[in-house]
Amino acid sequence: MNRAVERLRLELRETLADELAGVCLTGSLALGGFDQASSDVDVLVATVGVLPQATLDRLAGLHAALKAAGGWTARLEVVYLPLATLRRYDPADTGRYPIAAGDRDFALGGQAQSWVLDRWIAREHGLAVAGPAPRTLIDPIGPEALGAAVRSLLLGFWAGQLDGPPPAWLRPRNYQAFAVLSMCRALYTLEHGEVVAKPVAAAWAGRRLDPPWPDLVARALRWRADERPDDAALPETLRLVADAVARARAAG
Repeated sequence: MNRAVERLRLELRETLADELAGVCLTGSLALGGFDQASSDVDVLVATVGVLPQATLDRLAGLHAALKAAGGWTARLEVVYLPLATLRRYDPADTGRYPIAAGDRDFALGGQAQSWVLDRWIAREHGLAVAGPAPRTLIDPIGPEALGAAVRSLLLGFWAGQLDGPPPAWLRPRNYQAFAVLSMCRALYTLEHGEVVAKPVAAAWAGRRLDPPWPDLVARALRWRADERPDDAALPETLRLVADAVARARAAG
């Protein structure tokens, strides 16, 4: 993994040149909940400004090569944000920014409320591998803003998964584990005003939530790298999502 990160750092220095402002590791690797069998390597790249098309074309080629190389380089998940955009989340910002991940093609994507949580993780726990410490690039984010972001996610995206038939993307066990552990972390953030690693949130939920949720949480930790579909377990997973959505409505 270290070699994959170092390769990315060197390639970015060449590809972006003076447009590169900083690189940091974030996500589960920064929070301390990294699972070698299932976690991606989340990377946040700060650029001096909005990248021109010629640079975007070079980045697309770079990430195609990283994806083709396989191994840890194919598990790099990289988001590129200009310094002015990175500074704070602006819900009125309709810009589209480069996102690269091993399971999909390099593309431009808009910001979502979840980027408030991503910024908090980067600012409070990010590991700089190039450029300044991320806390110097991102404004402080208080517990109220974190709570608002979590409620928005639960009442928006996750509530949407409860409408209609069960979503196909949640059939595999590892995605059900992602959903369950995301609910644990969301509820922890609503109660404590900070973001923690998913295993930490799972341990808290196992003590805090009433049956049958502790057993479901324990199972999610075992399923993080299990890609087999499990339709029998999906209704219970969705019931936990519905419970978390109801708690968010009450908290709001």
